[in-house]
Formats: sequence, C-alpha cells, structure tokens
Amino acid sequence: MEGQRTKKGEEEEGIDEDELSPIEEVRLTVTNTDDPTLPVWTFRMWFLGLFSCALLSFLNQFFSYRTEPLIITQITIQVATLPIGHFMAKVLPTKKFKLGSQEFSLNPGPFNMKEHVLISIFGNAGCAFGGGYAYAVSIVNIIKAFYHRNISFVAAWILIITTQVLGYGWAGLLRKYVVEPSQMWWPSTLVQVSLFRALHEKDHQRMSRAKFFLIAMFCSFIWYLVPGYLFPTLSSISWVCWIFSKSVTAQQLGSGMRGLGLGAFTLDWTTVASFLSSPLICPFFAIVNIFIGYTMIMYIAIPIAYWGLDLYSAKTFPIFSSHLFTAKGEVYNITAIVNDKFEINMAEYEQRGRIHLSMFFALTYGFGFATIASTLTHVSLFYGREIYQRFRESYKGKVDIHTRLMKNYKDIPNWWFHLLLVVTFAISLFLCTALKDQIQLPWWGLLFSCVMAFLFTLPISIITATTNQTPGLNIITEYAIGIIYPGRPIANVCFKTYGYMSMAQAISFLSDFKLGHYMKIPPRSMFLVQFIGTIVAGTINLGVAWWLLESIENICQDELLPPNSPWTCPNDRVFFDASVIWGLVGPKRIFGSLGNYAALNWFFLGGALGPVIVWLLHRAFPKHSWIPLINMPVLLGATAMMPPATAVNYNSWVLVGTIFNFFIFRYRKKWWQRYNYVLSAALDAGVAFMGVLVYFTLTMEERSLDWWGTGGEHCELATCPTAKGIIADGCPAF
Repeated sequence: MEGQRTKKGEEEEGIDEDELSPIEEVRLTVTNTDDPTLPVWTFRMWFLGLFSCALLSFLNQFFSYRTEPLIITQITIQVATLPIGHFMAKVLPTKKFKLGSQEFSLNPGPFNMKEHVLISIFGNAGCAFGGGYAYAVSIVNIIKAFYHRNISFVAAWILIITTQVLGYGWAGLLRKYVVEPSQMWWPSTLVQVSLFRALHEKDHQRMSRAKFFLIAMFCSFIWYLVPGYLFPTLSSISWVCWIFSKSVTAQQLGSGMRGLGLGAFTLDWTTVASFLSSPLICPFFAIVNIFIGYTMIMYIAIPIAYWGLDLYSAKTFPIFSSHLFTAKGEVYNITAIVNDKFEINMAEYEQRGRIHLSMFFALTYGFGFATIASTLTHVSLFYGREIYQRFRESYKGKVDIHTRLMKNYKDIPNWWFHLLLVVTFAISLFLCTALKDQIQLPWWGLLFSCVMAFLFTLPISIITATTNQTPGLNIITEYAIGIIYPGRPIANVCFKTYGYMSMAQAISFLSDFKLGHYMKIPPRSMFLVQFIGTIVAGTINLGVAWWLLESIENICQDELLPPNSPWTCPNDRVFFDASVIWGLVGPKRIFGSLGNYAALNWFFLGGALGPVIVWLLHRAFPKHSWIPLINMPVLLGATAMMPPATAVNYNSWVLVGTIFNFFIFRYRKKWWQRYNYVLSAALDAGVAFMGVLVYFTLTMEERSLDWWGTGGEHCELATCPTAKGIIADGCPAF
C-alpha cells in the first residue's frame, strides 16, 4: 500500500490535549484517529474513480451548452459510488496476484472510507473542481461558435491542460503554509468530512441512504422527461406574461428568463440548480445574504435605473440581456469589426459606433467592480487581524493531532512540484510562441499572468482557509491585459484563463489536500489522483466540446437556432461578450474616457467604502450582533452569476433553499441530517441521465413536439425596447 508505514493505528495511542485542533468546528467534525492499514490503491478506487471522472466530465461539458446548464457535483459521486463500492466488495474475487514483489488483489476487503475519498476527488476533477468543466474550453467555444474562426485540436488541448495544471506547481510549495497548520482549517472541507462519516456509519434504518438515493434518482429521472421534452414551458412558469400578453412593461416585470421575474417559478430541477449549484447544500445564512443582495439589485436598483432615470439610454435596449448593441438598439455585429489578423478593425468600429450594454448587464459589471473592492476591505477589517495572527501561529504553533497522524505517510518530495511547474510552464511557453497565431498571447503575457496568479495565490488561499471567501481574479486579469494589450480578444481571454484559473486550481488543489489531511489519505495518492483526474477530465471536456461544435448546426447562435432550442450556450455568450468588451474593443473604449460607462468605475470606490461603514457601525454599536452579519461582498456580489443566470433561477433557488435549509432543517433535523445531501445528489443524477437519454434518442433523431407547452415561457415582449422611436421586430412602437 502506497506510502504507508507498518505500525499500529494511531487510534491506539494516547492523544495529548494540546494536540487537539484549536478550531471548535474541526474538533466536532473530524475524527482524531486513523487506521494506516486500510488499502487505498485498490482496483475499486481506480475503476470507480476513473469512471466517475470520465462520466462527470462528459455530462458537465454536455450540459454546459444548454439554456439551463446543469453541474453534476462531487456530492453526487460521493453518494452514488457508495453502494457500487460495497457491491464490488461482495462480488469481486479475493484471489491474490503477484505484481513484481508486491501482492495484489481485486478485492482486498470491505469498501472503506479512504477509497471513497479518493474516488470522490477523482470525480471532483470531472466537474473541474466545482466549475462544471475546464474553463479554457470556453475559449475554444467562442473561437469556433462566435468568432467563426479555427483553432487546432492540439493547441486547444495544450491550452486546456496547461491552464488546469499550472497552478498545481506552486500550490504544492504552499502546502506547509495553508494545509498543515491547524489554524488553516478550510471550512468547506468539513461538509465533505461530515458526509463521508455519515455515509460510512452503520445504517440500520428501514429507509437506508442508498435506497433513498435510488428511489429519488428514479423519480427525478422520470420527471425530467416532462420539462426536458414534453412540456418545456414548466422550466419557467412566468404567469404574469400569460395574463398581460400585450403589455411590454408587465412582461418585463414578470418574465423569469428575460425580465425581473416577479412571480416566476419553475418545476425543473435544472433551472433551480443550473447556475448557483444545488440550494440543498448551501447554508441558510448564505441564502439570506444572497436573497437580500438579489432583491436590492433586481427590484430596487434596476427599476430605478431603467424606468426612473433611463441611465445610459436604458430604454433603447432590452432590460435584461447579455447581448451587445448599437446606439439604435440593434444587436452589434461583432464579426464585422474583426479583421483578418483576429484584431479590431478600427475603421469598421468607428463607422458602427460604440458598443452599448443592456441596463442590467452594465450594472452587473459595476457591481462586479464593487464586489472586488469590498472583498478586500471587508476581509481586511473583519478578518485581517485574525488572518495575521493565525498565519503567525502557523509557524510557531504546535503540531496538531491531524498533522501528527499524517506523518505516518511518505510526503510528496518538493521536486515533484518543481518539475511539474517547469514542464507545464515550458509547454505553455511553446503554445505562446510556436502556436501564438492561434491564441494571440505573447510570451510576456504568459509570464505576467503567472506572476499575478502566484502573487495572489497565498493571500487568497489564507482568506479561503480561514473565512471561506475566495475573491476571484477574472475581472482584474481581463481589465489589466485589456489596458496593456487591447484589440486582441483571444489574447485577453487566454491571459484571464492563465491568471485566474491557475490560482483557482491551486486553491482547489490545496482544499482537496486539506480534505485528505483530515481523512488521513496518503499524500502521494492524493497528488496522483488529482493530476491524472485533471488530465482525463480536460481531455474529455475538449472531446465533447469538439463533437458538439461540429455536429450541432448554429450551436450557441440563439438568433439562428430553431425556436426553443436548448443549445444557446448562456455561459459562453457572456464569455464571448467579455472577450469583446475587455479584449477586442478594450476597457478604455468601454469603461474609460472613450466609452459610455466610465462612471461605473466609481463602483470600485463605493464597494471599498461599504464594509468600512459596516465596520464603523459595528465598533460604535458592539452590542448589536446583527451588524457584523451584513456581508457587503456577498450582498454586492449576489447577482454575480447574472447573466447568464436569470431571475427564475434565483427565485427558485432561494425558495427551495429556504424550504430545506430553514424549515426542514429546523423542524425535521433528523430527516435533513440523513437525507438532505442524498436528495441533492439524486436529483442531479436523475436529471443528468434523462437529459443525455433524451438527446441521443429524441433530439439527435429530430423528433420534436410542437404545441403551446414547447413554446418557452411566452414572454416575447419582455425583450422589447421602450424608448420612443426605437423599432424592433414583433414589438409595439412607443
């Protein structure tokens, strides 16, 4: 067994009280014992791990192109592989084989928790550590589907793999700062620890978790045939539009997909969980914060800006849209301003005029600026001293029980990480030199993005490990390269991906290492599983993307697709628009003196001052315990997923999350403890399997239905402009 010493389990030794974790949540959740004799490198682990990774990579990439994307999460793998693992332990032969000097068996004994943890981490690579699919696939999507240009499969594969793996190098070098110290406790990993322990406890109940999972998955599987094929209108029930079928304002207010979503709801699980992940696994306090921020932005700021002030000629454009427009409200023809060198054609741009955004899309960027600034000041004011003290204690603090138990396993040599970093950077450099014509990013851009990511990885890892908040670098990176190297859209998104994703992957790598630290998984096993899983997942992501981009006509082009087609690529539409705003046209011509939206830069200042006001109120009125609960980064960033997320996604997510994580959690806690996470996994899995089945048996065979229930939400007027003199097809004149 890899990396294990032959010694008695630590559970037989006494535990010094000083070795207990200083974090109460860790003491209550993580066991202080270990059994080093448990096998981890088993046939079951490799088979289920690789299969889970491949399956999730395929499903998450497949569903990412649909109007309501679905992310199959790590929790689904945790729950679904448990009964399969136990089944394999019962039926596989126990005969031992010799492999060199080592003995090997397909069935070394009962299916154990350590195998399960590694399978789950394999699966997590298949959902790109929570993002659904490799971030760089979106670059391939916009090149082929939006810009209608070509990129070779080899260049695309190198781009995807290097952006996913690059952060692993320096993450490994930071483990001693943010994994081993007990003060760096990574709150999110405790959810996984709790679920593993719950799943592996002896279950004598009449309704076991495995049985409940199968029943709920079957129900989800059968039901999704209704909103997924027979009656798609159930995905967004916008009844206000049905009542006021000729009122533009009413449909703007009531549309769940293209408006403010007043009263809109859904009977489709993909709509509930598509952008914000499952509400069943989100703590209620976070749901409340998001709901308050969503309400303030959606139902106070937007109506005032659109109907009250008509900011930026808002009524000339749809109230809610991620498209880019001309001054006359027409959709901007982006391909017309791209020259043969894949750069901006200034003559065409000046002839067509400046790019305009819908009111909601413009304010989305403004609140994005505010969120970045408020995160920095909020963490500094409310957690700065705590982070500093914990970081100092990480050097001089005593080794806790978990770190001591992990000493039983061979550690990963630093040269592994050095070699991985050097090789990955060298391959990335080859991409930016020999294949520069395909990705536009020069070698110095790669170096700059890596420096930026490396500088941010340690502080943001500390923030995540102590506060569970992870500030993103996407807007900062695209803003920086947009100013330095404007007019090149693919260079911009490649810089953003190298800068943002390498940091994000490093933090995910460290988070998984902390999970392995708590679960006492041999470090070398963790490293190999993460690395192999990432390579497999990225390759399958690209294969699925290439297949769909080549086989579905007009994919992602919602204006050219048949009515109610699911292949609208909402995430990639926003990614494409970002490449135009920050790369092709550049921030100077959008948010600078040459653009229409320079005033949005004041959101940086407003966001930075918001937490200061809350902090001063807290200092002035320390007895009011509700004041520090005002989390400005969460409030300002509540609508960060909009667009592509819509009002019906948020409405349904908040409603379902409140039912399960407030009412059921409070009044039926035993049920919640046993079945809540299991139900979430079952709903995801059932929908995923039916969605794929419908595609291969009905959609590919062009067997479609045509009746009122397949016509969408029936809010056609919600996208109409309301400014005087602006005419749009199918819209009344004002």
